Amino acid sequence: MPKEYGRNRRVADVIQRELASLIQKYVQDAGSGLITISTIDVSPDLRNARIYVTCMGNQLAKETIINDLNELAGQFRHELAQTSTMRSVPKLDFRFDTALERANHLTSLIDSLHNEKKDGS
Repeated sequence: MPKEYGRNRRVADVIQRELASLIQKYVQDAGSGLITISTIDVSPDLRNARIYVTCMGNQLAKETIINDLNELAGQFRHELAQTSTMRSVPKLDFRFDTALERANHLTSLIDSLHNEKKDGS
């Protein structure tokens, strides 16, 4: 029977806590806005971690922010190795989380259908 809270989930939680402060420390540009880590997926062998981030109030392109984070991934990994007790720190890969955009799009579709139904009645 699989564990409910496995090792890769615990590693993801440690990475998320530490990365939140590191991102705040290194990526506080005026145009980047608020960068939030939504989820972290750690591979079963704990060698790779895919970090999904969302950005609010940003004036820079999402691709620019993700590229900046991926350029700093080595620095983040080094800092994680210094501050955590993990034997090895996974390779970090930043991706943009589109869940908020999809949710907003679905909400607007539902609202438009609801408005059409009101107008048609």
